[in-house]
Amino acid sequence: MRIILDTHIFLWALAEPHRIPEKKREEIKSPANMIYISSISIAEIMIKASLEKLKVDFDPVEEAEKCGFELLDFSGRDALQLGKLPFHHRDPFDRMLISQSLATGIPIMTEDSKFRSYNCRII
Repeated sequence: MRIILDTHIFLWALAEPHRIPEKKREEIKSPANMIYISSISIAEIMIKASLEKLKVDFDPVEEAEKCGFELLDFSGRDALQLGKLPFHHRDPFDRMLISQSLATGIPIMTEDSKFRSYNCRII
């Protein structure tokens, strides 16, 4: 199975894996699954670091690669879905991840309950 990690799941996987429910940790570790980190998550991490909302003393791309995660670029086709999304909430990073999930058909692993309001597949 292919899975996009929501930004907080990626950060937890790096620093606090115990915060990820066990079943989800098993999915991340399973060699049968391809785990993706979206370029949107990298952008979110770096923007929040520049605003001093998040301390980042590591290279998130390098860390993703060390974990065996694949990077997933956000494309124009992914962006087209943004125009169709209802405004259940306004977080632009979440909305782009949801849009990417819908465009690619790849489910998102998240603990954010707001994602359930959208028509994307959630793990």
